[in-house]
Amino acid sequence: MSTRVLAAGDHFVLNRLLVDAVRAETTADLEFSELTLPWPVVPFGRVAEVDEASGTEDELIEALQGVRICVTQMAPLTRRVLEACPDLEFFGVSRGGPVNANLEAATEHGVAVAFAPGRNAAATAEHTLGMIMAAVRRIPQTHADLHAGLWRGDYYRYEEVGPEIEGSTVGLVGYGAVGSRVARMLNALGATVLVHDPYAADLGDVAELVSLDELLSRAQILSLHARVTPETTGMIGAAELAALPEGAVVVNCARGALLDYDALCDALDKGHLYGAACDVFPEEPIPAGSRLLTTPNLTVTPHLAGASKQTAMNAARILAKDVARHLAGAPLQHCANPEALKSR
Repeated sequence: MSTRVLAAGDHFVLNRLLVDAVRAETTADLEFSELTLPWPVVPFGRVAEVDEASGTEDELIEALQGVRICVTQMAPLTRRVLEACPDLEFFGVSRGGPVNANLEAATEHGVAVAFAPGRNAAATAEHTLGMIMAAVRRIPQTHADLHAGLWRGDYYRYEEVGPEIEGSTVGLVGYGAVGSRVARMLNALGATVLVHDPYAADLGDVAELVSLDELLSRAQILSLHARVTPETTGMIGAAELAALPEGAVVVNCARGALLDYDALCDALDKGHLYGAACDVFPEEPIPAGSRLLTTPNLTVTPHLAGASKQTAMNAARILAKDVARHLAGAPLQHCANPEALKSR
């Protein structure tokens, strides 16, 4: 008898990517059905008790009837969904973390939740490097001026130009899959790279491990790559920004909760910072009238650092490998709730 699988993709991690990846990893007899969720055409949000989800509980409940395996990116795995779908045993989230899944409820119902760490590490690292370059060379501002018919020769004045990456000291807060890639890129460009990460060990010749205070006192460019925890939430505020050298640049392509954005705008308005570039924010989309849209020398992008074709394909492949392990009765490589199978 075939195993029913629901591919609940969206307009980024496509259903065909999920289906093709699973088929490539297993020869099991599978019967696929599909549900296309509206993200990113419609922004994700909170659905019942889970965050950053797309679609509704009702449509997912209907699509999951008789389904044992679901592979998705944004579908909401809530307590209500779990209670209404007793056949479900595996829920794969093709993201770095399964924030759209109620792990406690999934464990109670014996549903294993898998995820896809590192799927967008290369894309996010490349975007970070692009944001650093955009900020230090003021590429967005000069582009906008030219489109407005202004040839801003005054940007060539000594007081207006920024630093080169080569020869600069760059501080990275966090040295995981993204931060370590950024460090290697910057090292290749001739920067001196400092790292603050309590979990990092030997960094070799790529970077120097230092305290946060030392990093802030030396870094001409600060880039954030830490995970959000109670300890890291708001870790870069007014005092930390003030500790940076005059004319420093701040980049955040990690999580909005790491940075005090009012303090960032204040530091830009006062001229203490030369520039900043952010891909993540405390509220997304950015509300109309926000200072983030009017503060000078602040480059913003709409949370798309991880957006690449390779990210979508990587996400599907990582998840598909755990689908194959589940079907074979083998331990999952990336399981967020390993106790789930014991309770089934």
